[in-house]
Amino acid sequence: MEASGLSGPIPSINATLENLEYIIISDLNGAETSFPQLFINVSLPKLDRLMLRSCNLIGEIPASFGTSFTTIHVLDLSFNRLSGKIPEELSALALTNLFLNGNNFTRTVPSWMLNTNVQIDLSYNNFTDTGVSDCQQNSPNLFSSIARVNNTGIVPCLTSLINCTSEPLHFVHINCGGRITTVNDTTYEADYDQAGPSTFYRSTNWAFSSTGIFLSDDRPDDILVLNNGQVSVDGDEEELYTNARLAPSSLTYYAFCLANATYTVNLHFAEIQFTDDQTYSSLGRRIFDVYIQGKQELKDFNIEEEAGGAGIPIVKKFTVNVSDGTLEIHFRWAGKGTTSMPERSIYGPLISAISVLDPGYKPPSKSGGRISTATMAGIVAGATSATLLIVGIFWWNCCYKLDDEVSGVLFGDEFQNGMELRKFSLVQIAKMTNNFNGEKLGKGGFGVVYKGYLRDSDTYVAVKRISKASKQGIKEYASEVKIISQLRHKNLVKLIGQCHEKGELILVYELMANGSLDSYLFKGKTLLTWEVRFKIVQDLASALFYLHEEGDHCVLHRDIKASNIMLDSSFNAKLGDFGLARLVDHEKASQTTHLAGTLGYLAPECVSSGKASKESDVYSFGVVALEIACGRRSIESKYEESQVPLVAWVWDSYGSQRLLDVADPKLSMNFDAKQMECLLMIGLWCVHPDQHFRPSIRQTIQVLNFEAPWLKLPSTRPTATYNAQITSEIQTSEPCFSDMSIMVPR
Repeated sequence: MEASGLSGPIPSINATLENLEYIIISDLNGAETSFPQLFINVSLPKLDRLMLRSCNLIGEIPASFGTSFTTIHVLDLSFNRLSGKIPEELSALALTNLFLNGNNFTRTVPSWMLNTNVQIDLSYNNFTDTGVSDCQQNSPNLFSSIARVNNTGIVPCLTSLINCTSEPLHFVHINCGGRITTVNDTTYEADYDQAGPSTFYRSTNWAFSSTGIFLSDDRPDDILVLNNGQVSVDGDEEELYTNARLAPSSLTYYAFCLANATYTVNLHFAEIQFTDDQTYSSLGRRIFDVYIQGKQELKDFNIEEEAGGAGIPIVKKFTVNVSDGTLEIHFRWAGKGTTSMPERSIYGPLISAISVLDPGYKPPSKSGGRISTATMAGIVAGATSATLLIVGIFWWNCCYKLDDEVSGVLFGDEFQNGMELRKFSLVQIAKMTNNFNGEKLGKGGFGVVYKGYLRDSDTYVAVKRISKASKQGIKEYASEVKIISQLRHKNLVKLIGQCHEKGELILVYELMANGSLDSYLFKGKTLLTWEVRFKIVQDLASALFYLHEEGDHCVLHRDIKASNIMLDSSFNAKLGDFGLARLVDHEKASQTTHLAGTLGYLAPECVSSGKASKESDVYSFGVVALEIACGRRSIESKYEESQVPLVAWVWDSYGSQRLLDVADPKLSMNFDAKQMECLLMIGLWCVHPDQHFRPSIRQTIQVLNFEAPWLKLPSTRPTATYNAQITSEIQTSEPCFSDMSIMVPR
């Protein structure tokens, strides 16, 4: 009963219906229905889908629901007014899809929802806490799931991820479902993510949230990006209409970091799933509603009817006020129109492109101030000439001399062979990053990492701009370029190119969609499952084996830590940041140098002698392994004194035969005990104070694969004390310490 026009309330179901598999009701008018009273004394042993979307349901979901309908795979209670806490008992259902978006649920998001393979949508609710700092955990779509004051401002799940620049944006152009394209000198950003039943996707200064599954379609994956060549338009505009984004139920585009102004919003549509001929494909009708800033602007909108036929573009123009820097455009299917013409699952909102423009915005003039008189002109010209002469001398000495120095280090005879990096100009870098005003992926003592777009390959990249005040100087920059350009491994972050021009030191890497490991372990981004964690350790070990054993030279990384381990879109781990790395001969496999690395990850012999080795890299690997298992930093001052150093705490627990007590409590015991013990023991073995007792990375991999036993360790950790002056390359792991004497405790 999709959009049947019936009025509620839905009568209570108190019967035994042995063969009923689907209950699908949507978009009812009239009175409210109390959800707890809906199913009383009911028996539906074969019920597979329960979809009560926009049915004016109120009240809480009773705990008994989770134990009464164990056969349900798809539960859709979206766009109602359900409230209260989501019962833990729902976790007992054999669900594949759960849609609770568009309700009034409160309290915290249940932890099981953040660690499940079920496709869950919790967007548009009133939770007080989601438990994560992102808009999408591994499964749940959490966009706008926390209530906002007066429903204004950037949605809470984005506040920790974006940093609006001092100069707000005055336009947004999106080619929905298509690639980047330029139309009439306006560049429309690419938007071809395939999405899914409950998806949040974030781009530069916009994002979308897509919800729903097609009712009559048993395909494992819905097709939500369309490509059809039936549109015929003169000029470049055709590229806006040959593709489109589709959603089964609800689609929201959300722009942020906008200037507060009155905007012209152009929504581009073209019906590309139906035809205009006499075939069966011409019989379909797509009907949906459009909301902008929460106001319904189009009701029962039919693209084909409005445009005068299928494949004909139409633009709907609106004037919209932005007062909090954000703009929300929502497309929603209300159950009307056809659902199976020309084939099953052809319905839902469709959008071809979006253009948002502040018509009153005038870009700053690129020219200087006006010159009023000849006298003033002479004065200014003279002063300018003198200033330029001084600046020019300074620039030549500081910038071009630096460029020559970098080039000399980078492109000497020793490193000519094997370098296949692109050399980008500073102009190209500026275009990639919107003149360094785009999205910031990270910031630290080295400088800032920006998200960039490489147009010629249609890919997003990470652009690392090294601060002029950074401790990572010419040698470290050159080291990173020289070493990583010669490396090729699936578990190493790929360096695409570099730029050293006009005093700038810039590196361009492949973009790692899920950021760094430390943001998940220590900063509450999302909860990594045990399977993902164990795989990350194996990936890191594989990368280290390649560096130590498989190249022409042994590469000592010297700064292995959680923040240098990056995660791609599938949570595969890749080791990055080779600024402190060194090449050594396999026979020597060590290098005496001044102290470099990060407190908490440094091997004790590095502190005493400054000598880096394979064994010191293995020590750092062991610390990371323990962090992954325990879910805490290597040094954590908030704990009692005996637990501040992670290594000492884990070793004490091992000696007390309570090893598994140190497992990350956020996992709620959802881990393989044998793997957990293995990881903790290999971690302790790797951090043995005596480097001669540590395993090689080859032995480490064998133990992780359960192909070899681990070393039987003493119940009490051997004690070693080292004191050393920390030089310019030492870094601190949060929290920071300033003590210049390092003691490795028991």
